[in-house]
Amino acid sequence: MKSYLKATVLILIAYAAAGCLQNRQLVTSHRPGPEPTSVASSPNHPEETRALAGEYAGNRAGWEQTPPASQVGIHMSGEARRESKDTQQILDEALEFCQTSQDFWGHGDFENAIAALDQAYNLILRADTNDNPKLIQQKEDIRFMIGKRMLEIYASRHIVAKGNHDAIPMVMNRYVEKEIKLFQGVEKEFFVSSYKRSGRYRPEILKALKEAGLPKELSWLPLIESGFKVKALSRARALGLWQFIPSTGYKFGLKRNEWIDERMDVTKSTLAAIDYLKELHNIFGDWMTVLAGYNCGETRVLRVIRNQNINYLDNFWDVFEKLPWETARYVPRFLAALFIINDPERFGFDRKDLDLPQSYTKVTVAKQMRLKDIAKAIGISHTSLEDLNPELRHKATPPDSYDLKAPRGKRALLIVRLDEIPVWTPAKRLYAYHRVRRGETLSHLADRYRTSVRAIAAANHIRRRGFIRVGQRLKIPLRGKGRVYAKARKAVNSGQSGSIIHRVKTGDSLWLLARRYNTNTREIIRLNNLKTTRLHIGQRLVIRRGTDAVQTGADTNTYQVRRGDSPYEIARSHNMKLEQFLRINDLTPRSKIYPGQVLAVEIR
Repeated sequence: MKSYLKATVLILIAYAAAGCLQNRQLVTSHRPGPEPTSVASSPNHPEETRALAGEYAGNRAGWEQTPPASQVGIHMSGEARRESKDTQQILDEALEFCQTSQDFWGHGDFENAIAALDQAYNLILRADTNDNPKLIQQKEDIRFMIGKRMLEIYASRHIVAKGNHDAIPMVMNRYVEKEIKLFQGVEKEFFVSSYKRSGRYRPEILKALKEAGLPKELSWLPLIESGFKVKALSRARALGLWQFIPSTGYKFGLKRNEWIDERMDVTKSTLAAIDYLKELHNIFGDWMTVLAGYNCGETRVLRVIRNQNINYLDNFWDVFEKLPWETARYVPRFLAALFIINDPERFGFDRKDLDLPQSYTKVTVAKQMRLKDIAKAIGISHTSLEDLNPELRHKATPPDSYDLKAPRGKRALLIVRLDEIPVWTPAKRLYAYHRVRRGETLSHLADRYRTSVRAIAAANHIRRRGFIRVGQRLKIPLRGKGRVYAKARKAVNSGQSGSIIHRVKTGDSLWLLARRYNTNTREIIRLNNLKTTRLHIGQRLVIRRGTDAVQTGADTNTYQVRRGDSPYEIARSHNMKLEQFLRINDLTPRSKIYPGQVLAVEIR
């Protein structure tokens, strides 16, 4: 039996040859297949094929004129007939060959499954998209699906050999016994506390696993991964109940930015883990190997399997001994936990009372607030609100819309008191920006701006502190001012109290008006139903005072444009970022400025 890696290399070589040989023709045996006008799902039909088939369903008017896709490799009546088809028809036909391959695979016909994918790939090579974005996307989607199908087919051929792999086999051997003894000894406190914490999250996990059709035993996987701690962080930077590293989390849809890390969101990370487990099961076919792949990655496990000269599913523990040490413990450790949980008295454990499951409701908020301010407004402890929203990295809602979890029964009160909760602006660090001139060094700049060489080097990722170049733009952290905290403002009533009418003057911009009246540009746009950010002299604006945090950053001044000025030169002369200069003046990179025009600049 050929190794998995060798099969993959052969696939890539075949695809490269297909790209060079445009007249390649596949000749295989004629097999009756599904009608081309239907895309029926088979038991092993993955979700993406159904999605693509549904997406392209509206573009299939030409199927009656195309040959049945199940006739893999049957020649068309001349090259001219192939060329006469439009690109959409070619892509539709390629998609149908992908479905046909899936049907062959479902019936165990590996050779024709591969041949159908070869034909699909040959078709998309002929598809001329003519720079049409929609067609390009369809072509790339099909190309990706072909590659994934090819790997799945070879994986199933060389890995999934026989047997029913829908259940997790409860094997007791010396490896499992060793882990049980550890849980009974030095790790007993960890096991007991983790088991108790499971009550908070496991009901929700169980529900999601049941809906996905996965074994309920997988609901105990977070006990081994994180001890049911939503903020558990490993040495490999894996985070959350399910211990996702950033790249894997991103692959399965977990968002991570300055304000949110959804790896710590129980609901979202559970759904991502389910998707990952499903993908691994499609590759390996049995849950023992899936668990190993979840711990160290499918690539590492496949490499070990490739080097085996036996059908490893007959004895998974032969592969187990060749896995990395941490992964080698992972499967028996999980099985040991299941044995103890299923019969705690047998192993010297008591059935402890579990923590109560989380009960919450969601409220959509659209402003930035600290969780402790929200908790105070609705009469609960801030720690309970933080426990419901662990994905909030700064214990505050993000500046855009966010679905906040609140204790059940507090939804109405929170909605009523949202306007009373003060807006919060995070801590800001003040910086100056400096263009390096001839003869300047980091020590000179540190003395000039009253900071340190180390601070400048860290802010600009400079490893060799004596190396800067003429023209380089440096970000200089200002000492003394350190961090400047914006004061949370008190909310105003929802009516028009505190509102004024402002007549636009020369040099006004939404940004300057927002700073002057302690509000924000979005509020001004909303109150005046503005369709654009451009203002005209004499325009009347309704402005509500005090609807944003007090800005404590750099002050602004006005600058009158002179002949020969450009936005870049003005920003540079005032040690400003060009982007910042354009933004505070409501300009774009294509905007033109004129002599006499008054613009805002920051005072450093």
